[in-house]
Amino acid sequence: MCGIVGILGLEPVAERLVEALKRLEYRGYDSAGVATLEDGGIVRRRAEGKLKNLDARLRAEPLGGTIGIGHTRWATHGAPTERNAHPHATEKVAVVHNGIIENFRDLRRELEAAGHVFLTETDTEIVAHLVTDEMNKGKAPVEAVAAALPRLRGAFALAFLFAGEPDLMIGARRGSPLAIGYGDGEMYVGSDALALAPFTSRITYLEDGDWAIITHRGAEIRDAAGHKVARAQITSSASSFLVDKGNHRHFMAKEIHEQPEVVGHTLAHYLDMANDRVRLPALPFDIASLKHVAMSACGTAFYAGLIGKYWMERFARVPVEIDIASEFRYREAPLAPGGLAVFVSQSGETADTLASLRYAAQHGQHVLGIVNVPTSTIARESHAIMPTLAGPEIGVASTKAFTCQLGVLACLAVAVGRARGTLSEADEQRLVGALVAAPGLMAEALKLEPKIEVLARTLAKDKDVLYLGRGTSYPLALEGALKLKEISYIHAEGYAAGELKHGPIALIDETMPVIVIAPHDRVFEKTASNMQEVAARGGRIILFTDARGAEEAGVKTEATFVLPDMPATITPFAYAVLVQLLAYHTAVVMGTDVDQPRNLAKSVTVE
Repeated sequence: MCGIVGILGLEPVAERLVEALKRLEYRGYDSAGVATLEDGGIVRRRAEGKLKNLDARLRAEPLGGTIGIGHTRWATHGAPTERNAHPHATEKVAVVHNGIIENFRDLRRELEAAGHVFLTETDTEIVAHLVTDEMNKGKAPVEAVAAALPRLRGAFALAFLFAGEPDLMIGARRGSPLAIGYGDGEMYVGSDALALAPFTSRITYLEDGDWAIITHRGAEIRDAAGHKVARAQITSSASSFLVDKGNHRHFMAKEIHEQPEVVGHTLAHYLDMANDRVRLPALPFDIASLKHVAMSACGTAFYAGLIGKYWMERFARVPVEIDIASEFRYREAPLAPGGLAVFVSQSGETADTLASLRYAAQHGQHVLGIVNVPTSTIARESHAIMPTLAGPEIGVASTKAFTCQLGVLACLAVAVGRARGTLSEADEQRLVGALVAAPGLMAEALKLEPKIEVLARTLAKDKDVLYLGRGTSYPLALEGALKLKEISYIHAEGYAAGELKHGPIALIDETMPVIVIAPHDRVFEKTASNMQEVAARGGRIILFTDARGAEEAGVKTEATFVLPDMPATITPFAYAVLVQLLAYHTAVVMGTDVDQPRNLAKSVTVE
């Protein structure tokens, strides 16, 4: 959720770059910078802290270039210092970057062996050096970027500036959004249309894997394979509204697609990615001494909490009780003093969750709020908060807030496990490494959208749907069913796969779609047995799995969706994208009001 802006202008651009960055302040940041070309050379101004500090720096040391890039950074790799602020540069290339380069260590070692000297702790700096390395081999800037992009792993958006090239900028996206704006003899690049609204309303959104060669005359867009492609130019309404749908039909679709970026942003807030460590904010209680955790939430946030329970008990070996807040507030649960009570809410205003929080506080619990709105009532009344940095979520059916909640809960579980000694340093590094990979895997899940859309045309004709899963896939089954109910109005139920024989199997016949969430993990064989039981009764199996799971499932499916192999810890992030997309496209086929489904409100502030 950092901010990117680029301008190929007809007059000095530094002041306009900063003004555009101010429109992206809602994304959150801890440093900022700009780079322009002066006399053909790359010149930068960067500052720690808020944009007013960068403003002051530019007043003291103005920049006069007519082409430039700017960035607001939320620290991932390396502390939020001026040295680590973007743009990062060599003598030949400057770059700004949103996202995470997962394989930066390997690339850095390779480049250092080739003689490159690094000045920062960031993953971004290796991108500048990687492109420079290709240019040192004789490649022109466009060819150098074309050679470098396939070597980067992760979810990212990039904008490049080149020494001696006053009529060239390159933008690229994989997972994180990037837009191109068209002006009168000028061209623009931005993280979203909001940044570009003062300059133009004519916008093209790059699709995943696209990269663009931008000059004053326009933009040539190429896909991940390097082929020239045409992308639609639209008229943006971002100048009229704070949040724009971009090139999506609905806010829900936009928010599903934002997840690689915002989950990466949230994880960056809680992880020291350079050293594979969890870095929690200062908490007013000792997590090493926790004996018990009580957790409470409503709806989608409750399902995030259920997954968090699995993680907390597995990694930290702390018992966790989790309740739907509307039940917890009335059941008068006994709470031993000094326990931790965690309350999860997108809005931070959910009435039942707030009432549960007050009950816990009255009974001597340390209260931790996990919220997307840090000024909310739950945030104010908690003893400590861990914000989810999802940004504004407009669609009533929660998507990106859910996966950002998962990010916070995973980091909390690992931190508690490390503090209690149930995880070793090597365990922590392994788990953090897995979490760093999650945004990139979510971007891979989004690539299955066309196939999901085809399935949705069939599912839209059904009246009932079952979802099955085990382990952390069980709460995802519940969440998948909830999403489908919320926006398509199809009756759907989620079950633990092991409960199939205890009642739900009576519903199975040749008309019943059964969506099975089954990554090949330690319980896969048990889930496969449940699929056999469904198949024996003629049920229509729709399988979400990985390559090994697809090979070993042993049943005929109506559709199989294959995700990359990944550690079991992070499967909820990627598989959540699939259940969200399926609900969304089914609702679109049915013609329902996706963003504002009937009878539902974004924030439930009454009982």
